[in-house]
Formats: sequence, C-alpha cells, structure tokens
Amino acid sequence: MPSKKVKLQHATWVEINQQAYQHNLRIFRKLAKKPVKLLVVVKANAYGHGLKEISCLAEEAGVDFLGVNALFEAEALRQAGIKLPILILGYVPEEDVRIAVRNGFHLTVYTPETVEASKKAAKGLNKTAWLHLKVETGTYRQGVHLEDIRRYAEMVAGVKHVRIAGLSTHFANIEDTTDHSFAEYQLRNYLAALEECKRQGLKLRYRHTACTAATLLFPRTYFDMVRVGIGSYGLWPSKQTYLSSVLEGKPGPALKPVLSWKTRIAQLKTVAPDTFMGYGCTYRTTHETKMAVLPVGYYDGYDRRLSNIGYVLIRGKRAPVRGRVCMNMIMVDVTHIPDVSLRDEAVLLGNGDSDRISAEDLASLCHTINYEIVSRIALDIPRVVV
Repeated sequence: MPSKKVKLQHATWVEINQQAYQHNLRIFRKLAKKPVKLLVVVKANAYGHGLKEISCLAEEAGVDFLGVNALFEAEALRQAGIKLPILILGYVPEEDVRIAVRNGFHLTVYTPETVEASKKAAKGLNKTAWLHLKVETGTYRQGVHLEDIRRYAEMVAGVKHVRIAGLSTHFANIEDTTDHSFAEYQLRNYLAALEECKRQGLKLRYRHTACTAATLLFPRTYFDMVRVGIGSYGLWPSKQTYLSSVLEGKPGPALKPVLSWKTRIAQLKTVAPDTFMGYGCTYRTTHETKMAVLPVGYYDGYDRRLSNIGYVLIRGKRAPVRGRVCMNMIMVDVTHIPDVSLRDEAVLLGNGDSDRISAEDLASLCHTINYEIVSRIALDIPRVVV
C-alpha cells in the first residue's frame, strides 16, 4: 500500500524509490569523476517522477547542478528550498530574463535578444548574469552558428556582471543508432566552437555536451560537466545505446528504474459471455468474465494506445486491458486471478509481486519511447518517496 503521505482522495499514485535513484546517481558519478560536474535534468516534472521530490533527493546526493526547461520550474525549486545552481535549458522570454538573473539562474542563450535582456537586467540589479551559449553542431534546434560566436563575444565584451560562462550543444543521433559517425561530426564542430571561443577571449567555466547516452558511451564528451536525464531515473535512452555499450566491451551498468505507478480496484463486476465492453464496442467477451474497473485513464497519462493491448499487475498476475482506455478509467480482466478484492492494488508501471511492467514494455506497445511513457504521467498525481 502507498505511504501514509498519500491523501485518501487520490486513487492513483506514483512511488519514487530513493535507493534506486541514489544508486543511479552513483553510477554516473563513477563514470564522470570529479572535477567533472554532474548536472541532473529535472525538466518535465523530472521526467514524470516529481520535480520537487527528485530535486530534493538529488541535492541530498550531492549533485552539482539541476537542469530545467523553463523559468517556472526553476522558481518552483527555489520556493521549495533547493539551493543548487540551476541551468534553464529552454526558452525564457526577454521580459522574464530579469527574474532569472535576480535569482541567479544560469541561462541557455542562442539569440541576441536574450543577451541584451541579460545585460539590462544585470545592470539594473547589479548582479551577474550567467550565460551558457548553445552552439549549433547539427541538431538544428536551439543554437548559434560557429561564425556567429564572435558577435556574441563582442556583445558582452567589457560588460560588467555579464559572463558567457558556458558553451553547450546537444547530440542529434547518439541514441538511435550504433553508428556514431554523426555524433563524431557534431563533436568536431563543438571543438571548433571551443577554439573560436578561445580566440574571442571567452573564459568558459562550463563546457558541456554529454547527455545520458554520451555519458555512458563517450568519456571524450565529458569536458567540464555532463547532463544526465533519462539515465538518472534508471532507464536506458534506447536499445541502441545499450547495444553500443555491449559492442564496445563495456557491460551496461545496472541502472535501476526509480518509478512505480499504482492504483486501486474501484469496482468488480461479472460480465456475461458475448457482451461488448467500453466505448466503440471494441472488445467482446467470449466467456463469463470477471472485470475490474481502475480509476485511471488517458487524462492521467495512461496512454489510449494501450486499449485492448495493455495490462496491469494485480496480485502478481497480468490483468489485460479490455476495451478502450477512457479519460478517467480502464477496465481489466481479472477472471484468472484468485481472491481478487475491491481496493486491491494494481500496478500500472513498475514491479509487482512476481512480475514487472517496464516503461520500455509500454513504449513498445504504444510505438513510442520510454521518455514519453513516464513524462506524461499527470502532474496532479501524488509522488511519494519510498
């Protein structure tokens, strides 16, 4: 049963395994030894694991930085008492840059407008604006071209309290293949950008390129800091990443999934043979069926693509989803499960008594990636550290 911290009105909850999380962080700290800094990415509600809950655990474990996507996430962490340095990886509107500078947040910059807003804020507040210039190496999302670095250097030259302290990039094709020639191409582009920064007199404190996959596979990408996201939650970025590790003679580290997602049986009923179930009448019984209603649906993040193909664990046994996933409910077949009772725990994701449902299992059924499965679990579902 869940921790007593879970309010009774919640019929579904997420459990966060503190020991598993700390275990994973130790693995990445062992790979990227100090003085390389360890940044853990907690954007998207910590990949569905709980922004504040995970960030508190990360701070306790001694990580060096937190990475978020948006200003509101950084502010929420400060309000929660988190004191770690925070790098905002995503977009901050120019009118909000002052808030970031006032709070000491590090900003990812890739437009002149953000730099100008940072200069204005730093002058007005008499505080240092910490900027991480993101260079375009081949992903073509955020980023400035190599030939534009000089312009950015000139914008901050001699400006008090504005510092380009970091240079970052992001790999486009390091997880989806065992052929890492494109990653090598991007790394060469990044090294060229570092040389240009040196020519422009930029004294960089934080050179960082490595995501989880790069941290697992390529020590050459560590530089001054690694940015570990999905791996810190005990999930491999992809099968190809794991295979690459094996092919290079590095046994993949034993990452431990951190998250379990659970609910309770809200109703049990017997359904006659030859009866349609659910919206669209997409499932029809072939025999007398004992069916359980679970109070969770696609609003909560349980993917509608799991209709008629997903399953949950009840009393250690697999109970298949019957009919379409509804907004707030699913129906599962418990005919074969002895002694099933109202309010029995149902595992949607994670370990049961003798079986488990992994994020990769659900991702395969939904034709997506494990990132999406965990990060889409609804924000208002309680996260409980166990």
